[in-house]
Amino acid sequence: MKGPRDWFGVRATLLLPTLVAVLSFATGVANISAATVSGPLAPYLPTAVERTVGFTGTLTGFLLLSSVYGLRRRLRAAWYATILLLPLTAVQGLLQPSVAVPGVGQPLPVSAPLVVLSIVSLPTVLMNRRLFDRRWDVSTTQLAAIAALVGGQIYITVGSYALRDSFGGIGTLTDALYFAVVTSSTVGYGDIAAQSQSARLFATSAVVIGTASFALALGSVLGPAIQSRITRALGTMTETQLDLLEDHVLVLGYGDLTEPIIDELADVEFVVVTDSQETASRLQSRDIPVLTDDPSDEEPQERAGIERARAVVTATNDDAQDALAILTARQLNPEVRIVAAATDRENVDKLRRAGADSVISPAVIGSHLLVQSALGDDDSESIADRIVGE
Repeated sequence: MKGPRDWFGVRATLLLPTLVAVLSFATGVANISAATVSGPLAPYLPTAVERTVGFTGTLTGFLLLSSVYGLRRRLRAAWYATILLLPLTAVQGLLQPSVAVPGVGQPLPVSAPLVVLSIVSLPTVLMNRRLFDRRWDVSTTQLAAIAALVGGQIYITVGSYALRDSFGGIGTLTDALYFAVVTSSTVGYGDIAAQSQSARLFATSAVVIGTASFALALGSVLGPAIQSRITRALGTMTETQLDLLEDHVLVLGYGDLTEPIIDELADVEFVVVTDSQETASRLQSRDIPVLTDDPSDEEPQERAGIERARAVVTATNDDAQDALAILTARQLNPEVRIVAAATDRENVDKLRRAGADSVISPAVIGSHLLVQSALGDDDSESIADRIVGE
């Protein structure tokens, strides 16, 4: 039976805003294409609002999808953005009048589901605030791309508006912004043209600055995506997959004992952390979630969601390495249950002192079952048979 955590966990926090974003986009498009609009708020809506309400709804939908992408990475900034956008989509749903469809007597309230779903989504997002605690780490390249893009648009908008008398088709700031976007994106519809030498020189600089800033911004966006594909090809999980882990089992290290453990975890969400590239590639080819890194380091365990894990398992052939992994895991999450397998039985107590809640020695268990079975203990023989799968 699913509990509240299953229904209102990280997946619900991602799914509900995504549905709101899709509905916001759909209702926005519906209002843009509508010939006439009517509804309870229609008499109170200014003409400018009626003309732009669909456009703003569609734009809000795209912004909300962007914030959902940030939520997938567990960014706190994306959580704040979602909290601001959900009430905005509800208000826009109320402002978007019903659409009069030809052949239908009454206008259809296409925005009603948007309002309801926006209101329902907000408590779920608020409830899961603790899950989104990652800071937005922006690289120098990304900062440069953002600054160049914003600065370029401001330069072109202000400059073209100042020279509006020398441009055919620019009369307002909206026209100037439109010119900045179509120029920087190399669309260039041709409806705005420079009519003087100074305007042509400015337009030349606008093309150079605008296209360069767009190219830099595009590179900063595609770079992480390409890196994600490379890491997947090398046999490791993407950051998005790691961010979605919740209530899972963390398997630290890989050894001879790990393979049967993975078989037992077939119905449980888990991830393996190993520093062997060959092992990681082999596990990835079998669609087993794996992170290629040192399992005893803090950073890989944090990326693998140690603070959200339900249990930690260590069962390699190196008890010393397992002890280091246990120490790190216990430090990062004092509440998580840690189970370890001791290759040498004299290390059982050492692993317990390192922080393991339970330590199992396969050698001790195996020798006990073998002796009892040799002495004719049917129960021990039955247990041994079940262990080896007979």
